[in-house]
Amino acid sequence: MTLTKADIVKRIYETEILDKPDAVRVFETFLEVMKRNLEQGNDVLISGFGKFNVREKRPRRGRNPHTGEDLMLDARRVVTFRPSGVLKKKINGGMG
Repeated sequence: MTLTKADIVKRIYETEILDKPDAVRVFETFLEVMKRNLEQGNDVLISGFGKFNVREKRPRRGRNPHTGEDLMLDARRVVTFRPSGVLKKKINGGMG
């Protein structure tokens, strides 16, 4: 099952701490803060969850899978995620 943005907002307002409009605003603000920092090349570290960071990828040689034609892929920036040790343990049922 995929957890969507709407599912997360629903779970936030089901806690009865915030009503739905406030839950939407809080979550949207959180996402905007993350996006803005990643766009600027800053890492986003969420303690107990993990770290999002931006990596620079060099131009590289690729291949069109349909035609087999060689081509050059442009340099680009990608976002990577590295889970924290706490999250890794929870995912593995407290092991390791």
